[in-house]
Amino acid sequence: MHMILRSAHAADIPAVLDFWRAAAEDGHRPADSAQAVAALIARDPEALILAVDEGVLVGTVIAGWDGWRCHLYRLAVAPAYRGQGIARSLVEAAEDRLRRLGGIRVDAMVLDDNSTAHPAWRALGYQPQAQWSRWVKPLPVQ
Repeated sequence: MHMILRSAHAADIPAVLDFWRAAAEDGHRPADSAQAVAALIARDPEALILAVDEGVLVGTVIAGWDGWRCHLYRLAVAPAYRGQGIARSLVEAAEDRLRRLGGIRVDAMVLDDNSTAHPAWRALGYQPQAQWSRWVKPLPVQ
């Protein structure tokens, strides 16, 4: 494998959306849109990190930084590529980015019932934080 990590570009959006439909857990939220990914790239061009092997997208992570907190979203690895250290490489790249921006603590959005992901996150040093719950409210499109 000859994997590289790089920031996503607008031209990557269709491939990223296809990849997430195939490799990411999507059962608990609305599907991502091209407009949302384009807005992310426009606002923070380095936030969406891609793992690419010989031109094939094999992994993603979003390293979000709002100037106050660090958040990881959409960590996904293509099923055929799992177990090869791609998730670790993506998370380490995300953490390096967030550290350079001034972050001191990072959280990861991981579904409680995504038991496949839990061992990977634990191996990377993350732990569930039982005293917190995530509260959400969809904003209506206007």
